[in-house]
Amino acid sequence: MPTKLKTTTNLFHRHILNYSFPRYNLSCSYVSTQAFQTRKAAASSFLVFCNSQITKSGRNGDLKQAESIFNRMPSKDTITWTAMLTAYAENGQTSLARKVFDEMPQRNVASYNAMMTAYIRSKGNVDESYHLFCVMPERNVVSYIVMITGFVKAGMFDQAERIYCSLPVKWREPVCSNVLLNGYLKAGRMEEAVRVFEGMSERNVVSQSCLVDGYCKVGRIGAARNLFDVMVERTVVTWTAMIDGYMKNGMFETGFELFLDMRREGIVEVNSTTMSIMFEACGGFGRRGEGFQIHGLVSRMGFDYDVFLGNSAIIMYCRFGFVDEATKMLHMMSNKNIVSWNSLIAGYVQCAEIEVAFKLFEMMPEKDVVTWTVLISGFSSKGMTKKAIQLFLLMPDKDDVAWTALVSGFVNNEEYVEALCWFIKMLRSTIRPNPLTLSSVLSASASLVALNEGMQIHSFSLKVNMECNLSVQNALVSMYSKCGNVIDASRIFTNIVSPNTVSFNSMITGFAQNGFGEEALNLFWSMQNEGCEPNQITFLGVLSACVRVGLVKEGQQFFYSMQSLHNIEPGPDHYACMVDLLGRSGLLDEAVELIYSMPFEPHAGVWGALLSASGTHLRPDLAELASRHLIKLEPDNATPYVVLSNIYSSLGKVKDEDEVRMTKKTKGVKKSPGCSWVT
Repeated sequence: MPTKLKTTTNLFHRHILNYSFPRYNLSCSYVSTQAFQTRKAAASSFLVFCNSQITKSGRNGDLKQAESIFNRMPSKDTITWTAMLTAYAENGQTSLARKVFDEMPQRNVASYNAMMTAYIRSKGNVDESYHLFCVMPERNVVSYIVMITGFVKAGMFDQAERIYCSLPVKWREPVCSNVLLNGYLKAGRMEEAVRVFEGMSERNVVSQSCLVDGYCKVGRIGAARNLFDVMVERTVVTWTAMIDGYMKNGMFETGFELFLDMRREGIVEVNSTTMSIMFEACGGFGRRGEGFQIHGLVSRMGFDYDVFLGNSAIIMYCRFGFVDEATKMLHMMSNKNIVSWNSLIAGYVQCAEIEVAFKLFEMMPEKDVVTWTVLISGFSSKGMTKKAIQLFLLMPDKDDVAWTALVSGFVNNEEYVEALCWFIKMLRSTIRPNPLTLSSVLSASASLVALNEGMQIHSFSLKVNMECNLSVQNALVSMYSKCGNVIDASRIFTNIVSPNTVSFNSMITGFAQNGFGEEALNLFWSMQNEGCEPNQITFLGVLSACVRVGLVKEGQQFFYSMQSLHNIEPGPDHYACMVDLLGRSGLLDEAVELIYSMPFEPHAGVWGALLSASGTHLRPDLAELASRHLIKLEPDNATPYVVLSNIYSSLGKVKDEDEVRMTKKTKGVKKSPGCSWVT
């Protein structure tokens, strides 16, 4: 029979079992006072050792060992009981911690503090913690810190302020103030945080660093930098918060320069968090050169690619489109987590390498809902909706994001009926749609001009209290507009509290499409007055409105102001609108000049607009020009033949008309049958 190995734990337990306190007989002459003191010191030392082992076992999550030591100890003091209580608390066993607390022969401030901390850690049971705070015989600064922290975590800032104001002034600064300050900052209550900071009689680097970070997160970069500059002492946290603030607020150059200043100053060394932020910023801004430099610096400084730093590097390279480098980073990482794999898979999906992404998916040791969702979106983006459905059906746990990815995939592939069918299946499941789901199916309804289905989805949004969500409101405006119900579209738009560019675009386009050109232009002026910046889609709506109303001069002004005033480069669709506007007004020669001035090749819409205007104004020369280009771009399109044939017929050119008809017949081009929603 093999010999059982003696582990350290077994030896320790044997040591406790074999240890016995001798029965001292002080009347015996052979027991000296010195021997007694020696044995007493040994017992005390052993007690301290046991207490430390209970604490260590609790922190390591080994409650059985902690309990074994506690139960076998020949004598215990208050520290022993508190250590066992804390071990339970740190491992989520609040009821057992309370049992130990109740059985303690004696309690001190540390015991109460430990039990209060246990309650706060246990699902924020701040009421039980506060009860102990009220009945404890004496308190120290830790008691107040624990209680303020508990109320702050529970969002009960009035109670936190009450405790804060009641604590002795000598204990207030800086730790208790920092707890309250940080709580307000995390809750986004900047004004209260500044009030606490300005009221502090003693501030340290933690206080100042917290406020720098808070200012940055609400976009007050100037205030953050002013505080940063006057700080006598700065830690790596301070520097990193300020750098991150610049990066998050779109100021890459300034943030990168501050990072270089940190390196030049040399007082504070960068850490992995700083480098992760730099990776993220370089990837977000597409700064490849700086990203390579940061990677080189990380390697030279000997940083270990832990999960956080390694994942940041993977994401950066994926954003650059360098998925091979990202793959190398994954293999370099000593420890990988599911985020590492998901980031790389998402990178391959973004680069349209869905096959490689699927291979990585199959190689993954474990998968979560994000993994499945990324791949479902990837297959949908490639038009492989059947594969997306197969993957979705295999998915063990489906959440609202996964359902939305599938539904929006159908919408993006113009499979609108499928999108509505799967939305109905989602409603029959236990998963509740999110605002993006509703936006997607409203878009499907708009594309199908299915007003009845759109109104049902609108009704559902009211039932689930999503009617005030901005993305849903924008989708409703677009849906009602495309279905011809401008009145309801306008009513919903008016009820939007803070309309964004998408909101204005949806309403402007809706007005323009339904023949309300003046209303569209008036709304455009209102948009600018409210400080909302127009984009390319805005100007498409505005130019379409000018076409509807026939405002040639105003349309030209809008068109040329795109670049001069708004720094927006007109696209092919903007040129098509202008050609349509000029053509309808009979300015066909100007329209041709505009086409030839385009900085890129005109698409079919541009030549189609010229062809339509040529037919209206009987310009066979320009109709022939437009037809040649259209036939080259769209060989199966019958429109050029039909328009040319009609022009020749109107001008009495029977021979040319017959020639066009014969060419159309010879090439096998057929006119698409018309359709109508009216029955």
